[in-house]
Amino acid sequence: MPTAPQAAPHGAPAATNAEPLVRFRGVQKTYDGVQLVVRALDLDIRRGEFLTLLGPSGSGKTTTLMMLAGFESPTSGEIVLEGQPITRTPPHRRHFGMVFQNYALFPHLTVGQNVAYPLTVRKVPKDEQARRVERALAMVRLTGMAGRHPAQLSGGQQQRVALARALVFEPQLVLMDEPLGALDKQLREHMQIELKELHRQLGVTFVYVTHDQGEALTMSDRVAVFNDGAIQQIDAVDRLYETPANRFVAGFVGDSTTLKGTVRAADEERCGIVLTDGRVIAGVNVNGAAVGAVVEACIRPERIVLHTQAGSRGNMLQATVTSVIYFGDHQRLLCAVGEGQAPATVKLPLAVPVAPQSGDSVWLEFPQEHTRVYA
Repeated sequence: MPTAPQAAPHGAPAATNAEPLVRFRGVQKTYDGVQLVVRALDLDIRRGEFLTLLGPSGSGKTTTLMMLAGFESPTSGEIVLEGQPITRTPPHRRHFGMVFQNYALFPHLTVGQNVAYPLTVRKVPKDEQARRVERALAMVRLTGMAGRHPAQLSGGQQQRVALARALVFEPQLVLMDEPLGALDKQLREHMQIELKELHRQLGVTFVYVTHDQGEALTMSDRVAVFNDGAIQQIDAVDRLYETPANRFVAGFVGDSTTLKGTVRAADEERCGIVLTDGRVIAGVNVNGAAVGAVVEACIRPERIVLHTQAGSRGNMLQATVTSVIYFGDHQRLLCAVGEGQAPATVKLPLAVPVAPQSGDSVWLEFPQEHTRVYA
């Protein structure tokens, strides 16, 4: 199986001075000649990384994957693999492995025959096929199951067969289109860990499509967030979560508490905003909002510091607890923070000695460095 260099550790960017494995340059896609499904896409895919294309339905992420696979053709622009254009190269000549959501296994073939199929069409000798199939099945922990049929396997096992089939011919890239979407929550989370570990062992480039933000953050080295046919932000997972580039990313990736207001003072780094009820908070001026601009201040629920008494610290708002929700590993408080504002969500660890109850008055501290203001 592939012996490519190991992928960068989780959250760590791969070397930026290396030539990207794949480049999209000015790629656009329209099906009707009017509406652009993908708009002027520039994207570099680094060798050996786990890159996830994340976004809501209709955002362009799956179309981008299908153009990379060769199942769709760009309306304009170019896709380059190792310096060579592949825009017009048919799928079977791109040497990419593909895993679909429905697995696309042949029900009349055994597991071994399904895994061997890419080798058969490439006319690999039978003895070499047998060796590669055995290694691929061992890699996905299905040793001894080559003689079974897909109907005799669980959903998770079928997903592993599809992955083994994608890896067996030692592809340059493995492309995955929501392959875990049909699995139940517990099995899906287990398979996320397995996929991430398999990627770490192989060092093969993975490009993965999902609309599940948790899935993207769990497995990826980098995530490209799509909306309206364009990448809103592409970054390492920790930077994507902690420093969203705009309001869409802040709202789509993870939970955010959002406060609406108007900028009353600003510089390149920070700005102060007046909330709808006249109270004032400050935060990071992400998009260069000017005085008078209507903005939203966003903060992750786990970054809000809860106090049961008023203090002298800045960026504190008095609020009323309206609901306490038990999540198993933490509690969430929903708090009314003022007229015209959505409820603030606060995450509390279970280690908190006494959690506030519904109806309690509390003070919420919004640390400036974690409060991001978007124009």
